[in-house]
Amino acid sequence: MTLVVKARQTLGEFVLDAGFTSDGGVTALFGPSGSGKTSLVRVIAGLSKPDHGRLAVDGETLLDTESRIFVPKHRRRFGYVFQESRLFPHLSVRQNLAYGRWFAPKTARPENFDWIVDLLGIGLLLDRRPGKLSGGEKQRVAIGRALLSAPRLLLMDEPLAALDDQRKAEILPYLERLRDETSTPIVYVSHSVSEVARLADKVVIMKDGRVEAIGTPSEVLSMPSADRRDAGAVLTGTIETIDIPHRLATIRLSQAQIVVPNAHAEEGLRVRVHVPERDVMIATRRPEDLSALNILDGTIAAIEPAGDGMVRIRIRCGEDILLSRITALSVERLELKLEKAVFAVIKTVALER
Repeated sequence: MTLVVKARQTLGEFVLDAGFTSDGGVTALFGPSGSGKTSLVRVIAGLSKPDHGRLAVDGETLLDTESRIFVPKHRRRFGYVFQESRLFPHLSVRQNLAYGRWFAPKTARPENFDWIVDLLGIGLLLDRRPGKLSGGEKQRVAIGRALLSAPRLLLMDEPLAALDDQRKAEILPYLERLRDETSTPIVYVSHSVSEVARLADKVVIMKDGRVEAIGTPSEVLSMPSADRRDAGAVLTGTIETIDIPHRLATIRLSQAQIVVPNAHAEEGLRVRVHVPERDVMIATRRPEDLSALNILDGTIAAIEPAGDGMVRIRIRCGEDILLSRITALSVERLELKLEKAVFAVIKTVALER
């Protein structure tokens, strides 16, 4: 699937002027509150008509203000999952799911009901009413209802924003399965670095109604940014072992291992790990007697000014790149230079699967 979006819209004092293209997978619209993410996804959904814009899916034009084309939302065949589940409280989970099928076109191949139920782990919930479900369970049912409408594109507008950390951790593995086991492309709105790092294939960073950067999670989250505290590296690896008593997982990277707190990981699973640059220290000799469990051998690949007396260091660890933000004074004191051998010390608690 190819998605082309371009929209300009004046909303009071706020001006949305943004666009991107996507070739499928999960495209994340990422940025702080008020950056225009939801405004843009509403244009895609057909819930809002821009002053100027164009929207096309696989060559079919759904919106073109110059040609006065505006396909209404109910004919676009997009599924939409909101922050709140918006389930019908008087219907059971099974009935809420079945409601989605009413919107599947007769020509579309309907998704298998049992497969969707298994994918989202909601088999034991089918006879319950929404009032008896947790927030995470409600969102999984809402996603299932959207999938059963046979959408050609799934729009997810901060689906985890209303959940606490425990519920977010509960639902994220199901979103990963959704990404990996279905062919439905997704536009995912979020201001959470951990969600974007785990789920997205492409990231569109938005700020003040405009697109600031586009790239893979690894590319985008490693870009210098004075106002984003969570800049860092995104590493991909395979879970090798699980230490159940200590609730830790060991992940194999290209040439090193890192230990991550995760009691529910599975051996052999491919995962992404976001390592914020603020949580990586640098040593020129291997430290001893530290609480940190992750000390990686590496060499300095780049030294970049980061403003306000700070410097960003890129550390090459095999085929992986770590980032560290330290003071210019530390660079001088440690006599850091390109290709110098160093040790990257990562606080284990800073890592998330």
